[in-house]
Amino acid sequence: MTSAPLEALFARQQAARWRMAATSADQRKAKLRALLDALMAHRAEAQAALAADFRKPPEEVDLTELYPVISEIKDALRHLPRWMKPRKVPTPIGLFGSTSAIVHEPKGVVLIISPWNYPIYLTLGPLVSALAAGNCAVIKPSEFTPHTTAFLIKLLAGLFPEEEVALVEGDAEAAQALLALPFDHIFFTGSPAVGKVVMKAAAEHLTSVTLELGGKSPVLVAADANLKEAARKIAWGKCLNAGQTCVAPDYVLVHERVHDALVEELKAVLTRFYGADAAVRQASPDFARIINDRHYDRLLGLLRGSPGLVVFGGEVDAASRYISPTLITEVDPASPIMQEEIFGPLLPILKVPDMEAAVAFVNARPKPLALYVFTGSRRRAEDLVARTTAGGGCINDTVLHFAHTGLPTGGVNTSGFGKAHGVHGFEAFSNARGILRQRTRFSAIQLMYPPYTGFVRRMIDMTLKYF
Repeated sequence: MTSAPLEALFARQQAARWRMAATSADQRKAKLRALLDALMAHRAEAQAALAADFRKPPEEVDLTELYPVISEIKDALRHLPRWMKPRKVPTPIGLFGSTSAIVHEPKGVVLIISPWNYPIYLTLGPLVSALAAGNCAVIKPSEFTPHTTAFLIKLLAGLFPEEEVALVEGDAEAAQALLALPFDHIFFTGSPAVGKVVMKAAAEHLTSVTLELGGKSPVLVAADANLKEAARKIAWGKCLNAGQTCVAPDYVLVHERVHDALVEELKAVLTRFYGADAAVRQASPDFARIINDRHYDRLLGLLRGSPGLVVFGGEVDAASRYISPTLITEVDPASPIMQEEIFGPLLPILKVPDMEAAVAFVNARPKPLALYVFTGSRRRAEDLVARTTAGGGCINDTVLHFAHTGLPTGGVNTSGFGKAHGVHGFEAFSNARGILRQRTRFSAIQLMYPPYTGFVRRMIDMTLKYF
């Protein structure tokens, strides 16, 4: 789509924004229920589309694509009237005579640019928040998942007129054309490099942004961790979607006393998940494929170009873009695999002498999108969380925080900023507008109007001292 049709689409949405803004909670809930019903009715089509794009298992489609969107919708249906209701705030005595409230109003016409790795969830999740907040929305999904995009086009066209929700197909050129328009908010999920491009474009119009980016999300395993449970949860979080998950465990820092035991537990878990030998694992229907040749080649370069000892996996197949779940020990922290987000099923495992060293290692690097801690001590877990920073994370688990609608999700600095999910997503697509209402003819502040007589100065002195 060229710039002229995009400008016309944008104009139609601008014309509809005030009608959308005036919708009641019941009207917005009706739109969300329609989306929920359509997703449930077309579940098999969603599974087929993602299988065609990168052989994603249908169970993973249900768990990681449909369930999170359905949870977002159900959360909004339960709480939307309360979110929309003006929230009264106390009025300071210096403003006696007035009442105050925060009103969440829709930002207007918003742009959602979603990635290829979770093309349903990371497209429709933000859309749920945008609709709950009363916005019109333009969606730009990734060109790397054409079958899923076709599914989304069919799904949304049957639910919303284009002046309310429109999906724009295309590559980076289409995204650039959209970014040139003065949207009221941009919600972008993707890499830090593209996030910088989005933020620069938004700055031209002083458009607010929510950036959900990436980063190397570490796992800290203390000596007192339950290694069987840790291995199972690390392996699951790493291998979902063949590691192509923004909050996947990127690397492990494990206490040297339990390093070898953790590696053995991870081997056992991966064997149980996907098969006892390389051929069985490659034939497993439960393991996705790398999205395209470019990402396959990048991962292959990391695997072969980084010094380390492959202790499990390492098998690849270019024809099917298969890279097996792979454990790598004796990794050089300066090697390429430790310099960029892996975004694939390769798991470097590094020994540390203690958790102090693990904290120092994490804090010497850019702030991650997620951080995971495994320990049997609640005090140690809280200490490790307090002395590191990340967009989010889990204690004694991985990834699950991202599916919890009650938790804000998002990054910090290089891993992004702004929060999403549940009420936090509603707020991201809303303007929190402070309203002060005078209910009487007289208000205390009038005692301090000019002329600034001695009495007025005394009133100001009293206000500064006592109120």
